[in-house]
Amino acid sequence: MEITEFVETLRLDGGLLADAAQEAGPDARIPACPDWQMRDLVTHVGRTHRWATEFVTQGGQQPSRPSEAPDLADDELVPWLREGHHHLVLALHSAPQDLAAWTFLPAPSPLAFWARRQAHETSVHRADAQQAAGASLTPLPSAFAADGIDELLTGFHARDRSRVRTDTPRTLRLRATNARGADWTVRLSDAPPQTVRTAPDTDGPDAAKPADCTIEGPAEELYLALWNRLPWDALTVTGDESLPRLWQERAGI
Repeated sequence: MEITEFVETLRLDGGLLADAAQEAGPDARIPACPDWQMRDLVTHVGRTHRWATEFVTQGGQQPSRPSEAPDLADDELVPWLREGHHHLVLALHSAPQDLAAWTFLPAPSPLAFWARRQAHETSVHRADAQQAAGASLTPLPSAFAADGIDELLTGFHARDRSRVRTDTPRTLRLRATNARGADWTVRLSDAPPQTVRTAPDTDGPDAAKPADCTIEGPAEELYLALWNRLPWDALTVTGDESLPRLWQERAGI
């Protein structure tokens, strides 16, 4: 996907998140994060957007933690969220293509990293806010959802901190049925997962090998299920059903 596509998705989902937060109210519970109320979600996203904006506008080269949120009254939270989101979108729109800044996942460039990461961060939490408000989830483009699956598998769960591990080596195959080339083989062991992009119509070695478990479904449902935001009911699971349970129990980021 192009950087501009990520920024546009970020723009749209940030507005939808704020709308859902306003509708639900600050006390609404977040289904995927039982310890959180809406005020916690809004505070988290607002801090994250401002943190990302600092890297995009200032080109920081060292890791840092998001700044603490100001002490705001409940009726100030959503306007504060909208303000930070607006500044992030503007920063990404105006940033130079050769931006130099710290990143924490592989990406073609720092600008591509921050646009992609903040788009997916916001989309997942937009789903949280809409679920808390009892609203229907706004559909995501299949290409964007497939990209989010790729980021999760080849980025977050390639790191040492991933807890998705097995005592005996196992393989998990994930396929988004409505996105071109959206097929991954995840090798599980007592080490961090290793993910390779595969495709069912190729003759590559990973495409030919049977997996211990295959999970298939539309890209958006697979994306949100892997982020533990939707149940796995809409997905087709073939093979070892303990691997989806392992993911649900240990894949939290």
